[in-house]
Amino acid sequence: MYDWLPDAASYTIHHPLQRIVLLAGLTYFLSGCVTTESLRNQYLLTAQTVRGNRTVSTEELESLIPQKPNRRILGLPITPPLWFYQLGLRRYNREAALRELQAKTNEFDQQSQQVADDPKALRKLNRRYGRELKRLRLKAEEGNWVMRNLGEPPSYFSAQDAQANAVKMQEYLKNKGFFNARTTYSLDTLRRGRQVRVTYGVTENAGFYLRTVDYDIADPRVDSLIRNSLDNSKLKAGDRFDFENLAAEKIRLESLLRDQGYYAFSRQYIRATDVDTTRRGSDRLIPGDSLHRYVDVYVQVLNPPGQTAHPIYRIGDVEVRISPGETITGESQATGAPAGLDTVNRNGITYLLGGRNISTRLLDAKILLRPGQLYNQTDYRDTQRQLFLLNQFKFVNLNFTDTTNRRLRTLITATPLDKYEATAEGGLTVLYQSQGYPGYFGSLIFRVRNLFGGLETFETSVRYGLEAQTGFLTNTGNSPDVYSSQELSLSSSLIFPQILFPGRLRFGFSRYNPRTQVSLSYNNTFRPDFLRSLLRATMAYNWQTTLTKQFSFLIADINLINASFNTSKPELGEAFRRQLEQQRRLGSTVYLSFRRSLSSSFSFAYTYNTNIPNQNRRANFLRTVVESGGTTLNLFPDRVVERWSDSSVTGLQFYKFLRLNVDFRHYVPLRSRTTLAFRVNTGIAYGYGPQNAVPYEKFFFAGGSNSVRAWLPRRLGPGAAYPYLDDPATPALNGNNQFIYRFEQPGNLLLEGSAELRGRLFHLVADVNGALFVDAGNVWALRNSASRPGSVFQLDTFVPQIAVGTGVGLRLDFSFFLIRFDGGIKVWDPARRYLDPNEGGLVDDRFILPKFSLRRLTSGPNPLVINFGIGYPF
Repeated sequence: MYDWLPDAASYTIHHPLQRIVLLAGLTYFLSGCVTTESLRNQYLLTAQTVRGNRTVSTEELESLIPQKPNRRILGLPITPPLWFYQLGLRRYNREAALRELQAKTNEFDQQSQQVADDPKALRKLNRRYGRELKRLRLKAEEGNWVMRNLGEPPSYFSAQDAQANAVKMQEYLKNKGFFNARTTYSLDTLRRGRQVRVTYGVTENAGFYLRTVDYDIADPRVDSLIRNSLDNSKLKAGDRFDFENLAAEKIRLESLLRDQGYYAFSRQYIRATDVDTTRRGSDRLIPGDSLHRYVDVYVQVLNPPGQTAHPIYRIGDVEVRISPGETITGESQATGAPAGLDTVNRNGITYLLGGRNISTRLLDAKILLRPGQLYNQTDYRDTQRQLFLLNQFKFVNLNFTDTTNRRLRTLITATPLDKYEATAEGGLTVLYQSQGYPGYFGSLIFRVRNLFGGLETFETSVRYGLEAQTGFLTNTGNSPDVYSSQELSLSSSLIFPQILFPGRLRFGFSRYNPRTQVSLSYNNTFRPDFLRSLLRATMAYNWQTTLTKQFSFLIADINLINASFNTSKPELGEAFRRQLEQQRRLGSTVYLSFRRSLSSSFSFAYTYNTNIPNQNRRANFLRTVVESGGTTLNLFPDRVVERWSDSSVTGLQFYKFLRLNVDFRHYVPLRSRTTLAFRVNTGIAYGYGPQNAVPYEKFFFAGGSNSVRAWLPRRLGPGAAYPYLDDPATPALNGNNQFIYRFEQPGNLLLEGSAELRGRLFHLVADVNGALFVDAGNVWALRNSASRPGSVFQLDTFVPQIAVGTGVGLRLDFSFFLIRFDGGIKVWDPARRYLDPNEGGLVDDRFILPKFSLRRLTSGPNPLVINFGIGYPF
């Protein structure tokens, strides 16, 4: 097949026409890599598209097509995965693989019979043969390694399949209210390689709209409940008819009635099949449509056979059984003193504690079912969920053991987790503050559950981490000098399953998985340029109103910080000290962040997240954090606070600041394994104390693997200010006309956004995914600085100060973690407008993309910046 190809090493192509001819010939050749003999008079399915739809999305219609075309490169009729599959198939013998699997299975059966009376040996045998049998079964079912990992089996075109797909699309459109829709399919064939592309043509025609929705309900009480809830109906007059809305209305009615005592009610009692379609051009329900199609829907709610009404159920006796544990008696309901028996009664519920010291008051707050109340399906589900989220029980089961006289006798059983637990953890970590540089960590965690009998959890841990750290400064322009940074921390926390707050307000959170966490930690960080220790005490409230909405209220966050220069690396420590001193002379307050300081704050965070891991679906993520630091210092005059900072009094730097951060992400699936992801991240940190200072951790930074990836970590900005070494009037340039990004650039205001196209390339041990991205953003100062023109945010100048970068990414997805490589180049550098230090003229190279060269990846004026990270950037 390859004999006619010339020796590529003996040819040099100079003329562009020769290159075009060679590319065309290569495309023609690769498109025929799968021999016509192997296709056996069948056509390969290489593409299928949907055209003509206007209202119903293409994504919905394509999801109805079970056949997946063979993957191509850049839309060309080139299918390398199929070629690899055929290459592996030539060396694959399925009959031999089946014989090998059968022989290994027989061998396992014989040996398992010999050790059938020895459970330990049998488990060992199962482990040893389990891996081998899994490998052989995979080989017999899906082929050899090349076929499974590099290739994909051929997808053949079938006229029957195409016709069935067109019929499914037409039926789907009818269910969406397009009763007169028409679908067809057409073929585009390529003889070389016997390939075919299928195009499905869709003609929706006019849709049918709901004109009337009438309810016929036999049970008077049910009729009253439903009609009082019609504002929430999924069927609205004027909306386009959709069978999914009809099904959703049935589900809504079922949930509504089950929350009102109708335990035995189900959707089978709801009939909505009497749908009347008419065509009238005179009644204009939808503006702009001169010829409407209408649907009249009649919803019937029937009674059970032979009954005049649906039965109403109430909760009967409620019993909670905790499996036996250590022999400690429960508390008495009347006196709270230890009782002689394990049985405790509270609010009509019987608790059998099994000898465990468990607060029935807290359990009572989690159990929403009460004897005598109407059955409520939501309370039933929330009770089971709340007990499980306590993190105190292995299993929680809730059953109705008796329904006599329409009383639901309720039994709740729970098996506690071990009281004491010790675990060791280790792995890779990437801290956001370090902008994606990886490291490893190890930790020991000791946990005690139900420490004081109030279902609380006590945790203490010791953690050691080593990570790559760019430090505060670096000495080159192409890439940062990377040093090892060590971290040693000790932390303890006590978690209560309730909101610790006086009064009855705390009971209003019982349904929302409330948590109160009190923590104390000590952290030592050994960075290459400075040393930093942190003693931190916090108290936080956390609750979750729905599966997608979480709230966190940090009512106290007190930090005692002590920083010093790293004397073990005098060249870095001294350079760091000189830079802080220089910035202080120029009016910067960053140096205050490295004084011995006390920072206190409280914050409120809201998180909305509909993204589900390992599911490619449309989703949103929003996190908003509002923080106020040093608020209690407002009770004292600034001069008093300033005096406290004097070394003769406390020697501590105090902060008063406000901080807001909003992070929004949106995910749009384009194909089953292709996603378009967007992110907008913005924030502001404002210091209003005597020196207008903000703690260093509260500043914003731009650049790095989780930010604008064409810039070095934390080196972008502020604004249009260029990097400098010693003289602020002279930009820092090296011999390749690259900026020397030596120092971290903190900012008070952040504005950045990203767009990224993600898709799967192939499978090789792990899924190998690719990405194309565009990043834009910057940080700015809020107060004027004569030493750094262009660094302050102003409404009339900030737009051209937004930096833009683009690039490509490669990701190795091992399902449990993802390794990421991103290569970014600068498109627009707002700092590239400056006075040339040599010639004195104005240089404007802000649009720097043309200066990127593949021949000078790292040595050109616009070098490629490589980012390494763990996990997606957003």
